[in-house]
Amino acid sequence: MAELPRTHPLQARSAAFERLPGTVGITAEPFVAMVDVRLGTADPEVAARREAATRLGVDLPAVPNSWVPAGGGRAVWLGPGEWLLTSTTEAPEELEARVRAAVLPLGGAAADVSAQRIGLRLTGPRARGVLAKGCSIDLHPRVFGQGSSVQTTLAQAGVVLLALSAAGDDYLMFVRSSFAGYLADWLLDAALEFTVPGSTGTQD
Repeated sequence: MAELPRTHPLQARSAAFERLPGTVGITAEPFVAMVDVRLGTADPEVAARREAATRLGVDLPAVPNSWVPAGGGRAVWLGPGEWLLTSTTEAPEELEARVRAAVLPLGGAAADVSAQRIGLRLTGPRARGVLAKGCSIDLHPRVFGQGSSVQTTLAQAGVVLLALSAAGDDYLMFVRSSFAGYLADWLLDAALEFTVPGSTGTQD
């Protein structure tokens, strides 16, 4: 039986994204493989984490609320003994099998969560101003700089937010698929302030 093509839930909003000015850019990220990894320990510096990182060939961040590049994807700290691994080069089942084989002997677990979240990229000099409209955390680059990540709410939708640049003009957020359309519409609405000619926004 032929496999049906997977349609991106934000495909219908691509034209609206393209109409945004250069001050704010919104992009629906392509599907990527995602695996939730747990080592069942509250101490991120234990030998199990280091051994798992060695077996996987990627770093597992020990610093809370941080992320690091991991081959063709990223490793994101979610909590003590828990990480989100993404890959743009492997199929979900391949990534899950590889990660499970690495962590199972260490008492860990791996679960494919690829269908759970959609990635949205927010860029431009007013990107932080848009986020500030619906996010209560301090997003200033001195506090939330490149390599930072956090699980928070944006416009009442739960997201995993990553800072991709030191200047505060490039963010990646993972939102549950069922909330992706709502959050995309909210971002488009929040960006309107910065599409008005001569608008300076409120960003410091």
